[in-house]
Amino acid sequence: MAIPSAGNLILSTDHGPLEFEAVFKTHFKNLHAYAFTMVKDESTAEEMVQNVFCKLWEKREKLDIRNSATAYLYRAVYNECLNHLKHRKVKAAYVAYASTRPASDNNPASGKIQLNELESRLNAAINELPEQCRTIFQMSRFQELRYQEIADSLGLSIKTVENQMGKALRVLREKLVEYLPLLLLTLLNL
Repeated sequence: MAIPSAGNLILSTDHGPLEFEAVFKTHFKNLHAYAFTMVKDESTAEEMVQNVFCKLWEKREKLDIRNSATAYLYRAVYNECLNHLKHRKVKAAYVAYASTRPASDNNPASGKIQLNELESRLNAAINELPEQCRTIFQMSRFQELRYQEIADSLGLSIKTVENQMGKALRVLREKLVEYLPLLLLTLLNL
């Protein structure tokens, strides 16, 4: 890593830890301030910037930025903060859902009953799909075939397969919307 006199930063595998440290010291304060504007917390902002630099260090063998590395660093911090905010939002939704559940929901038997109900509703919703749509959905999700394999197998165009999958997912999402919190809970506990 080197800092040319023109002000553009070049990150490359040709340089060692001392130059990486110089880049860190040069940009940390401004990147931290930028992260703080997004996450509104000093320690979280610091963590976001440190995560970016850790990832850069881990990828240093593959990383070769010849344009504006400063822009690269800001974009990386922006993406790190966005991921953090999305994760925080999902976590908050789960906490809100968990706090509204009755005490009986903490019972493992109750959870199994809910999962059984979700499974039966899912099967019913799948069975309500038009035949071609249902077949394509089952081949994709249960047989784990790619769209091209499904298209070849059924003698359809890949575009038809894509459209039918979109339709199936849209219909299932509409029919199972009240089970979304349970589905999230199930996925988070796996």
